[in-house]
Formats: sequence, C-alpha cells, structure tokens
Amino acid sequence: MTLTDILPLVRQLRTLDKLRLIRIIAEQLDTDENISPLEPGKIYDMPTPYHTYGVAEILMNKLEVTDTDNKTF
Repeated sequence: MTLTDILPLVRQLRTLDKLRLIRIIAEQLDTDENISPLEPGKIYDMPTPYHTYGVAEILMNKLEVTDTDNKTF
C-alpha cells in the first residue's frame, strides 16, 4: 500500500483519530533505529548569525542588486 492509497482514507478520519494516528506514527518513528544521524546526548555546533559582522550589509547589497535587476521599466 502506498501513501497515495492511504491519504484519502486519512482525510476521512475525524480530527481525534487523526491525532491518534499522528501519535502512533511518531511513537513508531521514535523506536525505529537510524531515524536520525544525531546521537543522543552529543552536543552539536549550530551556525548562527551571531558575531558575523558585516553579513547584513552584504545581504542588503545583494538584495538591492537583485531587486534592481528584476525591475522592468
């Protein structure tokens, strides 16, 4: 059975049953192995815009150039 086969049936469910289905699927995904390449308890670095001085100005310049290029007179 494919997702295309299941979706019409899911759409016919009552809201409460849809929520139960979401919970069942989420619990199954939680117990499946290799769902995520992330390891529990490990700390991962995540890039943020903090301390990236000058980036806003570069972005604004790029947006202004793109905006100017897209205008038709």
